[in-house]
Parts: sequence; structure tokens; C-alpha cells
Amino acid sequence: MVSLPSKASKPPKTDQSPLPPAATAKAEYTKPPTVDDPYSYTTGFGNRFISQALPGIISWSQNTPQNVKYDLYSEQLNGSAVNVKRNDVRHVWMYRIRPSVAHGPIRLDPSINEHIESSFLSPNPNVESCAAQQAWDPFPIPGGNNVNGDIKPINFVQGIRTIGGKGDAGLQEGLAVHTYSANSDMAREAFCNNDGEMLILPQQGRLDITTELGNLMVRPGEVFLMPSGMRFSIRLPDGPSRGYIHEAFAAHHELPDRGVIGPNGMSMERNFCAPLARYHIDENPWSIIHKLDGALHKCEQNHTPFDVVAWHGNHVPIKYDLNEFISLVNSTKDQADPTLYTVLSVKSNKKDTPLSEFLIFTEKWITAEGTFRPPYYHRNMSTEIMGLVFGEYGGSSHVLAPGGLSYEAAYMPHGETYETWQDASRRKLEPVRICNGTMAFMFHVGGPVKLTKWAMHGQGAKSLHPSDPTQWDSVRPGFFDHAEQIAADITAVNGIH
Repeated sequence: MVSLPSKASKPPKTDQSPLPPAATAKAEYTKPPTVDDPYSYTTGFGNRFISQALPGIISWSQNTPQNVKYDLYSEQLNGSAVNVKRNDVRHVWMYRIRPSVAHGPIRLDPSINEHIESSFLSPNPNVESCAAQQAWDPFPIPGGNNVNGDIKPINFVQGIRTIGGKGDAGLQEGLAVHTYSANSDMAREAFCNNDGEMLILPQQGRLDITTELGNLMVRPGEVFLMPSGMRFSIRLPDGPSRGYIHEAFAAHHELPDRGVIGPNGMSMERNFCAPLARYHIDENPWSIIHKLDGALHKCEQNHTPFDVVAWHGNHVPIKYDLNEFISLVNSTKDQADPTLYTVLSVKSNKKDTPLSEFLIFTEKWITAEGTFRPPYYHRNMSTEIMGLVFGEYGGSSHVLAPGGLSYEAAYMPHGETYETWQDASRRKLEPVRICNGTMAFMFHVGGPVKLTKWAMHGQGAKSLHPSDPTQWDSVRPGFFDHAEQIAADITAVNGIH
């Protein structure tokens, strides 16, 4: 048991490990720890949670009592404007050992990572438009540190690379798509994204995430949602890690409306997990990195930022096990639109057009009769950016491996290979289970997206594999094989004998 210091003594210096379970919140209805996840969680999407690591801190009648128990400080974090409709309010009240204003000078520090882009407007020379289909092989993961220290340590923030996006963080419009590759923990370093909300999807290696509100372990096959303006730090319990990030500028990821589907199916509110209050005691120096208007700023402080003893609100980090998604498909004929696989959606300022949708493709039965079952040839107003968490991909004319990405521009035609079309048009149909052992996802972005020079011409381009320019040369117009039948049908329709 770690004892708390008295008021007259200076707290002892410790490592950044949290207090033992006695200092962690207890609740009657929580999701318990598992073999590969040591933390407990409270559950629900959009809930207004209450969590205390020590009893009697939160007042039931006010947010800012004159004296908070244990001389804690009251602090509010707003994730929405203060005058929005009640249902749109996003905020959290925290009761902490020190207020977050207790830090040193903040300075601009672009050397932390020069590969993060947050403006996708034409004046930015680091981004460009691209109409052609693109696909990247798995992005390389930096190796682990060896005894001689020959391999450079790269933590989560240093390992972020922007692939593309739209809009501008400073204008509070649009989004960015990144990948990350890291081989090192964020040692006494925290990150805070003031530009927007981050959806983080690990593809290899778990992420042990410490947030101001508590801890979460996020595994491949799960997705983590980090709200704007909240500090967090990431450790890599399994060593080098890689994954994907979907960053929405000044917007929130929400559950999609189900319409006539009704109250059940797709992503269920109760399957989302939020942390329980869990405070740290660490009087060693810490660095805090803020991303603001796309630029990285840094400050130092002489204590941990993760000292929140109790909190309540709905502006909270959450995670979701994508294996819990309830897939709904057309059972007798025809195909469902892929938006039926939407886990989370981000609204835009354009009526009836989302800024982006996060879609997941997992194991499911296909039973439709008399139907072309693979993805049909199509042209969408949306940009499709796909990735693979694990398994084998089979949804387009390009190759996609776990850890890679693909890109289809808005309104540009795409679909299966001609060979796949031939097979799917002729095979005998019977119920079949597809996507076995596979998890693929899509960022379904409304409208055009610009890609970064890093992804197209820089280090990221080393993972590009070009599409075969002759792959469509074999497509035959079978229509011409039916000339006699067409003539006969025309004759019959016109009544010519």
C-alpha cells in the first residue's frame, strides 16, 4: 500500500506507476479485467459518468464547492461551446491534486515531429490532389532498442505520419488521416490534441493509454476515441507498434442513426468502455505537448498531469471492441450499402452528408440469392480510405495487407478485378461465411481528400505499390456476343415478321 503524504510533508518522488488497486475506483457494474487487459471500465456511449478513486469527493449539489475534500482543485474541460443545446454539451469536471495551469512556459517545437499535417488547402505545398487509385504496403515499424542503442527510439507522437485529409484545423473544418509507428514508450511525456478528436486503431501491438480520467488498454481489434483537449500518454507493452488515426477537427464521432433498423444492431451503446478514475503520484519532471492549429507546442512541469482523483461528465475517452459489432446484411437478394457497417460517424456542415464515417468489415454470412455478391463497380461522391487490421483482404482490384492502406478518390470508378467479376457472375450461389479471421475498415470521407507529399513522394512512397496499368485490358464487352439475340429481341418488340 502506498501511503499518501501529510499536508506538512513533501510528496515522495516515485515512478509514474499508478497507485495499487486500493487507489482505483470501485463500482458495482463495471467491465472486469481480462488476461490481456488489466483495467476495469464503466460502460456506455455518451453517458454522463461519475467516477471517484477515493470516496466522498464529488458533491451531489454543486460542481465547485468552496472546499473540495483532500484540498483537491476543481477544473472543468469543455469539449463544446458553453451555449449549445443541452443534448450537445460535452464537458467533464475533474478534481485533481494540482490544477493543469501549474506548468512552465509553452514554446513552439516543430522538431518533435515534422510529418504531421493539419491543413489540406491548396496553398499548402505539402499536400496535393490525386485522382488515381493508390495503395500502400504495410508501413515499416521501427525496431526495438538494442543494447548498443543503435536504433532510434520513436514514441507514439514522434511516429505519427499524415497520409491525407481535407479542410483545415485552424478553420475547425475537416479531418486528417494518419498512421503511427512506434518502438518506445512516452516516458514522462503527455500529448494533448487541441485541434480535434482522435480515433486510434492499433493494428499491431497493444496500447496502454493513460489519460487524465484513467487508464485503458487498447488491443488490435479495438478502437479508441480520445476527446479533444485532454492529455494522454501511451506505453507499448508488446514492443513496437503500428496503427491508424482518424482525426476530426473540432467535431465529434457519434453513433450513426439506425432509422428503420430500430434500437438494436450495429454498434451498441453498452459495448463502449470508459475508464475509472485512477490517479498517479509522481513529482518528477514531465513534458506536455499540445497540438494547436497543426503546430506542436511544448511545456515542462515538475509533476504528473495524471493526478485526477475524481471526475464526472461526458467528454471522456472510450474504447470499443470491434468484434462486438452486429453486422446486418441483406438476407434474400441484392446488397446492402456499405454504410450499414458504420461504427461511428462525424457530422459536417453540409446537410445529410457526413464529414466521415468509420466502417468495419468482419466475419458474416452471405445468403443473398440471384445476386452479384462482391462489391459492384461504383463511383461514390465519397473518398474511400481502407486499411486491414488482420486477415486477408478481398474487396477491390488492388492488394492490401495488414498495416497498409488504400485510397479511392471521390467519384472515381473502382471495383473488383475482371476475373473476380467472371467468377462471381457464374458460380453456384449458396450460403457462405466470408471475412473469416479478417478485420478490415474504411474511412468513408465525404468529398475529395488531398494526399501528403510524404505519402506520395517521401518516405511513405516507399510503401506504395503501383496498380497494374494493364489490369483492365482483359475486360471483354460480352454484350457483342449476343448480336443475334439482340436483333431477334428488337424484331419481336417492334412486331416485325
